[in-house]
Amino acid sequence: MKDLLMQTARFGAAAALAALVAAAPASAEEGKAGKSPWGPKDEIGTLNMMTDASRQEILQRIDTGKVYDLGVDLFVGMPDCCSAAFGDPTYQMYMIHTPARGDGSGELLSHSSEAISMNTHTGTHIDTLSHFGLHGKLFNGASADEALGVRGWAKSGAEKYPPIVARGVMIDVAKAKGVDVLPASYAITVDDLKDALAKQGTALAEGDVVLVRTGQMGLWPDKSKLSLFTQSGLSLEAAKWLAEEKKSMVLGADNLGLESFPSTNPQNFAPVHSYLLAEKGVSFIELLWLEELSKDEVYEFAFITSPLKLSGATGSPIRPVAIPVKNGG
Repeated sequence: MKDLLMQTARFGAAAALAALVAAAPASAEEGKAGKSPWGPKDEIGTLNMMTDASRQEILQRIDTGKVYDLGVDLFVGMPDCCSAAFGDPTYQMYMIHTPARGDGSGELLSHSSEAISMNTHTGTHIDTLSHFGLHGKLFNGASADEALGVRGWAKSGAEKYPPIVARGVMIDVAKAKGVDVLPASYAITVDDLKDALAKQGTALAEGDVVLVRTGQMGLWPDKSKLSLFTQSGLSLEAAKWLAEEKKSMVLGADNLGLESFPSTNPQNFAPVHSYLLAEKGVSFIELLWLEELSKDEVYEFAFITSPLKLSGATGSPIRPVAIPVKNGG
C-alpha cells in the first residue's frame, strides 16, 4: 500500500492502479461470484425482493406532496469518478441543430437539438451487476466468453432493471458525527451506521434502499476536492452488515464510488464493489444529492427511480426522488 500511495503521488492514480493490478495475482482466498437464490436466469439480484405489495405499501404511506430531487446536474467539466483515475471519457454535450440568430433571419420554425457523450457511470447513476465480477464471473455465473460483446453485456445490463419503488432510508453519518464532511478516505464502520441510526431514531427493514451521507456533496462541484482515491465511504464490514444482516435491497451514497478509497486490499482496488455486485447481487447508486434530506432531517421516504434501458450497459444515469412518508409500517 505504501508503494501504491508513492506511485499515486508521482505518476497519478491510473498508473498506480495499473501497477498494483499487474503486480498482484488473483488469490484463491478471495470471494467468488455468487449464485442467485432467484434461479439460474436471474440478472437483477436483490431487486427481486421488490414486489407489487412492497411498492404499494410504501406508496400508501406518502403523506406529503413535497419531492426531494436526489440527482445532480450533468454539465461539461463536472466532477466524475473515472476520467482522472482511469482515463475514461468526460461528459460532453454539443449542439447539432440550432436556430438562426438575428431578427432578419426570416426563419419560421426554430429547431434545436444536441448530442451527448458520457461514461454511463457519470453523475447520479446505478451500477448494474455486470459492472464487476470475480475470477472471470459475474453474479450468477455469467462470463465474458459467453455474455460480453462489443456493444455490452447480454446479461445483467441496465435494460434488465425494473423501475425501483421502495422504502428508502438515509443514514446521515456526517451529521451523527457532528461534521460537515467525513475526513478524506474515512472508512465508515458498522458502529458508525448503528450510531447514526440510533441518533436519527430510524430502523432498517428488509428490502430497504439505504442511502449513506458522508457530506461530500457539500463540496460539489469543486473538482479539486472530489477525487475518487480520497473518497470517504463504506468499509467492507459495513457493506456486509447492510447486505447480510439488514438485508438491504439497494445501497447508495453521496460520493464518487460508494466505498472508501484507496482500498487496503492490495489484490482488489474496489472490494466493496466486487462484494456487493459479484458476490451478493446488490446494486448500488453513486453521487446522490442528499443535502436537502439532511437539512430537513428526512430519514424515511418513498424512494423512486428507474434506470434508462441502455442495452448491455454496466451502469445507467438516473434521477431518483424521495417523498417523505408517515412513520411506522
